[in-house]
Amino acid sequence: MAYWTHTEKPIGVFVEKEMGNHFEYSINEEAITIKGYDYADMRGFPHKVWVADGYRLADVKKTVAYVVVDETEYGQPVTEKWQLKKNTKYAV
Repeated sequence: MAYWTHTEKPIGVFVEKEMGNHFEYSINEEAITIKGYDYADMRGFPHKVWVADGYRLADVKKTVAYVVVDETEYGQPVTEKWQLKKNTKYAV
Protein backbone atom coordinates (compact mmCIF):
# COMPACT_ATOMS: atom_id res chain seq x y z
CA MET A 1 0.00 0.00 0.00
CA ALA A 2 1.57 3.27 -1.12
CA TYR A 3 1.12 6.54 0.71
CA TRP A 4 2.56 10.00 0.31
CA THR A 5 4.37 12.14 2.81
CA HIS A 6 3.52 15.81 3.23
CA THR A 7 6.59 18.03 2.97
CA GLU A 8 7.21 20.03 6.13
CA LYS A 9 8.39 23.63 5.66
CA PRO A 10 9.57 23.25 2.04
CA ILE A 11 12.26 25.66 0.81
CA GLY A 12 12.52 24.40 -2.76
CA VAL A 13 11.88 21.73 -5.36
CA PHE A 14 14.18 20.02 -7.84
CA VAL A 15 13.81 17.72 -10.82
CA GLU A 16 16.11 14.68 -10.71
CA LYS A 17 17.69 14.32 -14.14
CA GLU A 18 17.76 10.54 -14.71
CA MET A 19 14.07 9.76 -14.10
CA GLY A 20 12.55 13.26 -14.18
CA ASN A 21 11.03 12.97 -10.70
CA HIS A 22 10.23 16.09 -8.67
CA PHE A 23 11.32 16.31 -5.03
CA GLU A 24 10.66 19.05 -2.50
CA TYR A 25 13.26 19.72 0.17
CA SER A 26 13.48 21.52 3.50
CA ILE A 27 16.05 22.47 6.14
CA ASN A 28 17.19 19.63 8.43
CA GLU A 29 16.38 21.40 11.72
CA GLU A 30 16.09 18.48 14.08
CA ALA A 31 18.34 15.80 15.51
CA ILE A 32 17.98 12.55 13.61
CA THR A 33 18.75 9.24 15.32
CA ILE A 34 19.45 6.25 13.11
CA LYS A 35 20.22 2.96 14.85
CA GLY A 36 21.26 4.76 18.01
CA TYR A 37 23.60 7.26 16.34
CA ASP A 38 22.85 10.96 16.69
CA TYR A 39 23.05 12.63 13.30
CA ALA A 40 22.36 16.18 14.53
CA ASP A 41 26.00 17.05 13.81
CA MET A 42 25.95 15.75 10.25
CA ARG A 43 26.84 19.17 8.92
CA GLY A 44 27.31 17.70 5.45
CA PHE A 45 23.56 17.00 5.18
CA PRO A 46 21.69 20.23 5.96
CA HIS A 47 18.52 19.29 4.03
CA LYS A 48 15.69 16.78 4.00
CA VAL A 49 14.57 15.53 0.59
CA TRP A 50 10.96 14.40 0.85
CA VAL A 51 10.11 11.06 -0.75
CA ALA A 52 6.92 8.96 -0.77
CA ASP A 53 7.61 7.26 2.57
CA GLY A 54 9.26 10.09 4.50
CA TYR A 55 12.50 11.93 3.88
CA ARG A 56 16.18 11.35 3.24
CA LEU A 57 18.99 13.51 4.63
CA ALA A 58 20.77 15.35 1.85
CA ASP A 59 22.97 18.20 0.71
CA VAL A 60 21.14 19.92 -2.16
CA LYS A 61 23.35 22.06 -4.38
CA LYS A 62 22.49 23.97 -7.56
CA THR A 63 23.01 21.09 -10.03
CA VAL A 64 23.50 18.00 -7.80
CA ALA A 65 22.14 16.54 -4.56
CA TYR A 66 24.03 14.17 -2.28
CA VAL A 67 21.31 12.01 -0.75
CA VAL A 68 21.76 9.56 2.15
CA VAL A 69 20.21 6.29 0.99
CA ASP A 70 21.58 3.85 3.59
CA GLU A 71 24.19 3.48 6.30
CA THR A 72 27.15 1.19 6.82
CA GLU A 73 27.37 -1.35 9.64
CA TYR A 74 29.33 1.35 11.54
CA GLY A 75 26.58 3.93 11.20
CA GLN A 76 28.28 5.99 8.49
CA PRO A 77 26.03 7.42 5.75
CA VAL A 78 25.94 5.88 2.28
CA THR A 79 25.12 8.52 -0.31
CA GLU A 80 24.06 8.72 -3.93
CA LYS A 81 24.85 11.68 -6.17
CA TRP A 82 21.72 12.80 -8.00
CA GLN A 83 22.13 15.06 -11.04
CA LEU A 84 19.51 17.83 -11.06
CA LYS A 85 17.77 19.10 -14.18
CA LYS A 86 16.19 22.06 -12.40
CA ASN A 87 16.39 23.40 -8.86
CA THR A 88 13.92 26.08 -7.83
CA LYS A 89 14.12 27.72 -4.41
CA TYR A 90 10.88 29.05 -2.98
CA ALA A 91 10.61 32.67 -1.87
CA VAL A 92 10.85 32.47 1.91
